[in-house]
Amino acid sequence: MAEVKKVATRDGYGMALVELGKINQDFLVLDADLGAATRTGMFKKEFPDRFYNCGIAEQNMISLAAGIASTGKKVFASTFAMFAAGRAFEQIRNSVGYPRLNVKIGATHAGVSVGEDGATHQCCEDIALMRTIPGMIVINPADVVEAKACVIKAFEVDGPVYMRFGRLAVPVIFDEDYEFQIGKGIELRPGTDVTIIATGLMVAEALQAHEILAAEGVSARIINMATIKPIDKEIIIKAAKETGLIITAEEHSIIGGLGSAVCEVTSEKYPVKVIRIGIKDTYGISGPAVDLLKYYNLTAEEIAKTALQAVKCK
Repeated sequence: MAEVKKVATRDGYGMALVELGKINQDFLVLDADLGAATRTGMFKKEFPDRFYNCGIAEQNMISLAAGIASTGKKVFASTFAMFAAGRAFEQIRNSVGYPRLNVKIGATHAGVSVGEDGATHQCCEDIALMRTIPGMIVINPADVVEAKACVIKAFEVDGPVYMRFGRLAVPVIFDEDYEFQIGKGIELRPGTDVTIIATGLMVAEALQAHEILAAEGVSARIINMATIKPIDKEIIIKAAKETGLIITAEEHSIIGGLGSAVCEVTSEKYPVKVIRIGIKDTYGISGPAVDLLKYYNLTAEEIAKTALQAVKCK
């Protein structure tokens, strides 16, 4: 059996910035002294005159990005998710979101898969925070291909965009000709017994869970929900009507993230049982990324176990 290719989504971010830089000169990239980690260093190497290292001053970086964007240019501002969504929240809200400026935030090292960096750097609240900002688009790609595609789309749209990238290398799911659309979920596997809606690195786990469930005679529909805001209401309602049971899977707090967004849709449009798999109102701990995913039950086995139990109770 061929080995599955794995690449971190942050790598897709860096590659996409370089691709954009070759065809468009009217944008800048800012970073908060983490260019090697966020992969904006790729852009700096190719276009040093369009890259600015703002130092370990994330709030200032966002304010600078807003000022540049107010002149009509587009700006990508990058740092770890904890420092972007967390430390610079007020600047994003008031200086970027309120005037609806063209600042695209590339937030890397999100979730517990940051690993050994521990609780202070494992941001599991960023989607919840960014979803509350009016007009903010929130995207959490599943693999490197989708990561590159979402950066291109983020550049094309007017207004602020928050993009969430990971440090851990994850399976490549999509082909290079994959077409990403903001606000659209994608059905990756058909199913009639239960729908599993996943985002980010949990999409690969959901696909593995599909195989486990199939062996148990359970037909699971798998949906990749890369855009958390605006969320694809139509695909959620369709799944609710056709399977009557939804499980969400995310490397984020179950409060305010994908699970909450799906519950908001179903409770208003077509109430069904929704079970949320994610970080359960707790801080992270330090350890190898793969071990932490197992510790927090963010695995294909846990998804399959939860789905199997829920289907039996339908």
